[in-house]
Amino acid sequence: MRTLDFEYFKNTVSTMRVDRIISRPIGIIGLARSGLAAAKLLKRLGGDPFVSDVKPESELQKELAELRAENIPYESGGHTHKLLENSEFLIVSPGVPNNIPIILEAQKIGIPIFSELEVASWLCEANLAAVTGSNGKTTTTALLGEIFKTAGFETATAGNIGYAFSEVCDQISSRGWIALEVSSAQLERTFDFHPHVAILLNLTPDHLDRYGTFEEYAHVKVRVAENMTGVDFLIVNADDDYLVELVQPVEARRIFFSLNKKVESGIHLEGDRIIFHSGEFEIELGSTSDIRIPGPHNVYNAMAAAAAALVAGVPGESIRKTLKTFGGVEHRLEYVDTVDGVRYINDSKGTNVDSVWYALQSVPENTILIMGGKYKGGDLSRLNDLIKQKVKHIIVIGQAAEIMREAYSDIVAVSKSDSLEEAVTSASVLADAGDTVLLSPACASFDMFRDFEHRGQVFKDAVLRLKTRSSG
Repeated sequence: MRTLDFEYFKNTVSTMRVDRIISRPIGIIGLARSGLAAAKLLKRLGGDPFVSDVKPESELQKELAELRAENIPYESGGHTHKLLENSEFLIVSPGVPNNIPIILEAQKIGIPIFSELEVASWLCEANLAAVTGSNGKTTTTALLGEIFKTAGFETATAGNIGYAFSEVCDQISSRGWIALEVSSAQLERTFDFHPHVAILLNLTPDHLDRYGTFEEYAHVKVRVAENMTGVDFLIVNADDDYLVELVQPVEARRIFFSLNKKVESGIHLEGDRIIFHSGEFEIELGSTSDIRIPGPHNVYNAMAAAAAALVAGVPGESIRKTLKTFGGVEHRLEYVDTVDGVRYINDSKGTNVDSVWYALQSVPENTILIMGGKYKGGDLSRLNDLIKQKVKHIIVIGQAAEIMREAYSDIVAVSKSDSLEEAVTSASVLADAGDTVLLSPACASFDMFRDFEHRGQVFKDAVLRLKTRSSG
């Protein structure tokens, strides 16, 4: 089996392009986590950032205090032409729509627009292992990062998980690794982004509110590999036929993983044994029962992370050890507590239909499901059979409440709550001892919350209040 040629990457790919930002005026649209991190990175390395956000100053107190501490100029309450007047290029945060007037105007007058992912990659010497796909990104990225830690690598985990890429991109040396969760929105405006290992987990309809068609969304996802060469490794789900076809033109060496068949080069199952096979090289990485995180979808995630770790040079023993100890990530099928015999599960990261499908596979019957938020599209009927099998009641919230009610009221009881806190209280009344309450929204969070993490924390806080009242 081949492992990565570290000297190749050190000498040809990992050269920092600081000249692209030194003393250059750069506009940043959106003061979310990645926008703030990009501004601070550019300032630290000699750039001249200016940040613009549509939110009023009253909603950005913490972020603006950090900008003032770094002497970074900003505007709030809307995007003005000040953002365009001096900027040599713009960085757009992932949550910013592509069709807002300031972006359309920038495109019209020819100002280049990049993602934070792209610009941070210019300033990074570390080897990159990028993880994308419709579902499983966060778990797979976190698991890969833990495997790197177990192996003693210099490493960081970042991207759409925990730290923004800009917070760590210049903190890891050319011998280290960054496990990087990458979303479709981050990939839209990449041009030179070049991971040394990339994982494509799966492709299912998602973000159709942004892209219009599944095909457009899928082609954005595959951009993660467009700059890869024959010395790089692309880890691909062999059970996703459309994905396998889509990556055919990619130059990188392909490593596959599958639950359903033996692959020529990659990871498959023999019974419950997890086997990596490539040419004459073969190694057993444990069994499916060793994987601590529940559900068949997490076997896929574990296979993908293991394959990426192996081609990065991680010993098999480090992978086996981590698979046995890794307990999952916050907000992804996270067990919160049991109150009056009812289990509460936080799956706030379940922002599309397929995520909820996987979540329902992992819970028992008599589940009360809390759904809703900002609808992103997708075939809600895909959940019908599992809802009939597993769900006794659905509580809907947010902008998509009526869409969800209309989709499921013929097959299960559906009620509406005006807030997530109210939904948790209602679920506690509806539930009997032995039941499960599952937050798995199938929607984005931005209609009611800052992000999915905020939504998950509100859910956990509501469960804690139930626990306090019950024990009091």
